[in-house]
Amino acid sequence: MNLDDVLDENGCKFATVAMADTNGALRGQMVSRRSLAGILRHGMGMAPVTLALDPTDQILHVPGVTDDTADFHDDPLIVDPSSLRRIPWAKPGHDLLFLSTYGGATSALCPRSILRRTLARAADAGFTLKYGMELEYTLFDETPESARAKGYRGLKTATLHQSHDLVLYQAMQSEWYEAVAAMAEPLRIDIAKMHEEIGGGFMEACVAAGEGLEPADQLVLLKTFLRGLALRQGRSITYMPRWSEEADSQSIHVHVSLKDARGVPVFHDPDQPHGISRTFRHFIGGLQKHLADMTLVFLPTVNAYRRFAPGTFAPPGLTWGYENRTTALRVVGHDAGSLRVENRLPGSDTNPYLTVAATLAAGIAGILDKVEPDAPILGNGYGQPPTRDFHRQMPQAIAALRGSDFARDWLGDAFVTAFAASRESQFDQFRAKVPDVELMRYFDLG
Repeated sequence: MNLDDVLDENGCKFATVAMADTNGALRGQMVSRRSLAGILRHGMGMAPVTLALDPTDQILHVPGVTDDTADFHDDPLIVDPSSLRRIPWAKPGHDLLFLSTYGGATSALCPRSILRRTLARAADAGFTLKYGMELEYTLFDETPESARAKGYRGLKTATLHQSHDLVLYQAMQSEWYEAVAAMAEPLRIDIAKMHEEIGGGFMEACVAAGEGLEPADQLVLLKTFLRGLALRQGRSITYMPRWSEEADSQSIHVHVSLKDARGVPVFHDPDQPHGISRTFRHFIGGLQKHLADMTLVFLPTVNAYRRFAPGTFAPPGLTWGYENRTTALRVVGHDAGSLRVENRLPGSDTNPYLTVAATLAAGIAGILDKVEPDAPILGNGYGQPPTRDFHRQMPQAIAALRGSDFARDWLGDAFVTAFAASRESQFDQFRAKVPDVELMRYFDLG
């Protein structure tokens, strides 16, 4: 069935054309069937400034996009017809959703375009990526208005206690889980599992492993529509990596493996310890060597760095180990079909496309350069000083990305310049604020 037939069968009157911004949020417009015909041929105009917005539309500094030289022109969004989905709560005729990618010069800044180019470069090197993604979030029995009225303190989480995999809470919240599953079906989100995590209202939803843009597309959709589902129920969700001093850190974990040009998995060698092939070792070596340069991609907000406060279950450094959750790079699996590495560094507010692109770039470079990893961590990694580390402060992460020849080679000069500038702008905005905790500690007697 061709696309016109799909539109006719749906009785399409309006469709949504959306793109993922730098934060991983979907932005777009509802367009009429008549307008859609032209958009499918020529694209839909949208200003590049969309990629310079923080979640609440604070405009960040990006050279040539938001500075004094900017003309705030439109570049075309190129619709991907294969991405067609249905919005779960919209009526037929109004429920079609297309994902799109920036064309023109803005393609260099577009997260979905960057992942597409990175996947193509890996394919040129003879490798196909297979990956899945885990999303952690916290669900509140609060509306956004009630949370704000409370100053985001003393909020009522969906469950009271820490409850990792507690079936009691999963059964108690069965209506939520069932609603998520029903929501995912028309959106073509392949949810592999859902469960309770290590805090009140703290949950995880996992997108099944796949290839190409698809798993990242699905996670972007999942983040958007999970929040939409909560809002429709008079509730709210946060993806802040650390929303409270009492809460543990929230992440997006990425599980990756590779196949060769024939479709044969390349990470497994039954003659090696734990079945880890030389190619897999070099992939891990590349992650250890290059992820620090791209810390800012994995930790893109001021809040992201609070994830690593003492006592949280966040990675202690760029260490690796076999089935070891106290490392940043956890090797998982036991045979050719399951052996993979889990990148545990990204926060839950990271952009899925950029996270996957940066992880893949580092690993492929390790294979091409035959980079040997450090010795694996045995036992608890929190008690062992890491031999390699990521950047623990946002200014250092900004400087590292800006000065990285590796990041500029793989992610592009234009993206590195723009992203570093936008994050520096965000950091400067927050640096000018006086937090409540400083007033409480220093106002009277400081």
